[in-house]
Amino acid sequence: MIQLDRTFPTLDCSECILTPKMTDVGHHPFIELLAYSEVEEVSGAIGQFKVKVRRKARHIDESKCVGCGVCEEKCPWKVPSEFEMGLAMRKAIYIPFAQVIPNLATIDAEHCAYIQSDGKKCGACIKFCEAEAITPETLLNQTDQIVELEVGSIILTTGYDQFDPGVITQYGYKKYDNVLTGLEFERITCAAGPTQGQIQLKDGREPESVAIVHCVGSRDKNYHEYCSRVCCMYGLKYAHLIKEFTKAEVYEFYIDMRCFGEGYEEFYKRISEEGVNFIRGKVAKVTDVAISEEEKGKLIVVAEDTLLGRLIRVPVDMVILCAALEARADADKVASLFTLNRRADGFFLERHVKLDPVATPTDGVFIAGCCEGPKDIPDTVAQASAAAAKALSLISKGKITLEAAIANVDETRCQGCGRCEETCTFHAPKVIIKNGVMVSELNETLCKGCGACAVVCPTGAMSIRHYKPEQILSQVGALTEV
Repeated sequence: MIQLDRTFPTLDCSECILTPKMTDVGHHPFIELLAYSEVEEVSGAIGQFKVKVRRKARHIDESKCVGCGVCEEKCPWKVPSEFEMGLAMRKAIYIPFAQVIPNLATIDAEHCAYIQSDGKKCGACIKFCEAEAITPETLLNQTDQIVELEVGSIILTTGYDQFDPGVITQYGYKKYDNVLTGLEFERITCAAGPTQGQIQLKDGREPESVAIVHCVGSRDKNYHEYCSRVCCMYGLKYAHLIKEFTKAEVYEFYIDMRCFGEGYEEFYKRISEEGVNFIRGKVAKVTDVAISEEEKGKLIVVAEDTLLGRLIRVPVDMVILCAALEARADADKVASLFTLNRRADGFFLERHVKLDPVATPTDGVFIAGCCEGPKDIPDTVAQASAAAAKALSLISKGKITLEAAIANVDETRCQGCGRCEETCTFHAPKVIIKNGVMVSELNETLCKGCGACAVVCPTGAMSIRHYKPEQILSQVGALTEV
């Protein structure tokens, strides 16, 4: 959200909304913020999770760094900025953006000349750091640290990835300079962005015409069949910003306008009255091959106008692609770490779509935001609040209620083959060595009593409490008595 300039439909400054919240988190006495970190391993169960976190090396002394930015100013090495979507450069030592919490510099070891040369080149940051937070020791010898935490519950808010429009080659992304993604345009419109908020083409000119293409990668059977839910609204926001700051003609190419949230339909009506051209139809391609004088030097958007029932060609200076929201590239790894299921579209699966939309099949693990599926900011905040309330209700009780009908291991029969461990999707059984013999041990807090382990156990050592084979056979016998 911090990358956005304004938020729909109120057009509030996103930094003004988010920065106070970030500051509150950074200074809260009961919140430990582990920035620039990644979860490596999760074990245990509800109420007693053990989490290993890799704290990545910043190659600075965090206790001394004051975030003054002098090191960044003096560093001579530049690489494309991830925060600015590659539209501007950052230094090898950098602070990602002005409002970052914690306000600490980070050294990109891969692009730092001092680190890559083993201390033989550069060293400007060492020379100019008055706080002495950067030394040869921190640059060359600082390594990642593993932190072990014990927690009662976990909330996953891992977000989304933006669909790469480059795979739809006919749209010309990366081929034509002035074909941009939505996030790239966000950075252009931001006053702190690469153009200081000036909407302009790559050659510095103000565009005279702009096309906004909806549903790029979504509602498309070749890529993602689902609706990304926010594209229509941020496409309308872009149209408003272009009309507000330039004199450009704006064309919105859409399949259907889906304005479902509070104030969204009113926002659509407002933009419609600002003189934006709405064209209902799927864009076929973006090309620079002109067939008339009017099209020379322009990008031509070729599309089907389904209301008029004909093909059209619209020459413009800039094309903005409203790319789909998709599951994170590492979603499979995260699902494996936290024992989660994923839908066919790659997003995490909730326990019940209506009755328990923030819980997961793993007790004590909750999900919120776009990791569960595409959604806007209000829905994300509502879901995050629900997940926090669920997690708090578990912790505040101090105890949990477990299922009575769970698996049971008869150690006299168990041969430690591990079939139960391989089969259980909840990771409840685990083969251990006990008194010199391999047997299966059950974590009762993880077991759901599904019976999958009892089905595959070749010796009958696994059974379900209150549903042992002898009990079931007795019930069947009683039912079949004449």
